[in-house]
Amino acid sequence: MANRRAIKLPLARKAPAARIPVSRPPLARMLRIHDALQGGRLPNCSGLGQKLEVCPKTIQRDIEFMRDQMDLPIEYDAERHGFYYSREVAAFPTVQVTEGELVALAVAQRALEQYRGTPFERSLEAAFQKLTAGLSDKISFSWTHVEGSVSFRQSGTTVPDLRLFEKLGEAVFRSREIEFDYLKPRAEAPERRRVQPYHLACIDGQWYLFGHDLVRGEMRTFALTRVRALKVLAKPFLRPLGFSIETLLAASFGVFHGGKPQAVRLRFTRAVARLVSERRWHASQKVEASQNGGCELLMRVMDSPELRRWILSWGAEVEVLAPVALRAHVRATAGAVLRIYG
Repeated sequence: MANRRAIKLPLARKAPAARIPVSRPPLARMLRIHDALQGGRLPNCSGLGQKLEVCPKTIQRDIEFMRDQMDLPIEYDAERHGFYYSREVAAFPTVQVTEGELVALAVAQRALEQYRGTPFERSLEAAFQKLTAGLSDKISFSWTHVEGSVSFRQSGTTVPDLRLFEKLGEAVFRSREIEFDYLKPRAEAPERRRVQPYHLACIDGQWYLFGHDLVRGEMRTFALTRVRALKVLAKPFLRPLGFSIETLLAASFGVFHGGKPQAVRLRFTRAVARLVSERRWHASQKVEASQNGGCELLMRVMDSPELRRWILSWGAEVEVLAPVALRAHVRATAGAVLRIYG
């Protein structure tokens, strides 16, 4: 390497009139260029362009990016008309993932099916393609292996209106006030609301908007399926610095919030004890085994319609031990069901 002298990158030869189709994404091309440089083959723009089926100017831009943005020690040998590394490069400076990590990534992609039909779908799909494009030469991997082996399924999910979702997302990210008609579950007609939107959340397959209701002067939660005639206003607002969706829902069993957390104790029969203990129902939960083979579940959560519906879904396999008001509600509901089927 003593006879080599470092100069600026030479101008690439004029590209042919016909546009050569790009067959590889940029990261994959750079990896091939890196391999050629590592092998000491003194590649040039013309030769790499023919090999990678792109014009020489594309190769020149790739090399300039690798040198200037990725800090790779690329120099040009004017006498031998080729590029080389002026010092040893241990590895290409990019994200290195194993096949096992790719499988985990693929499983995550399958889990994101809930975003299908939302503005996130195309961006997420593009992001996954970029993350894996440069590894196609290194790892033999097929998405179809995971698609045929792993899936996620939820019941009772909703599909949000794409245009509505886009406008709400814009309002949340840009901190703009909104107005809309909202039809509550038991209402005969919608109500006009004006809200400062703080957060969009997907909870149990349903999309919700959390924001400050300017008319009522408090935090409210809105199901996207009940929002109509949405209008994004020009008026900006400042979201409170202390706002956190995790803090807001810390005592919640689902979407409802604002109530005082209580010590809830439930006794489950032996038939469902294992199923109950295998799952995480709330961050505060503790599971204790009972002498009869059953178990007791303890949580600090607020009493809410979601919690009550969940308890009733277990039928005769659960008994509410505390609090007293929750036990009384479940007992009254069970009596009403008995009268219907009696």
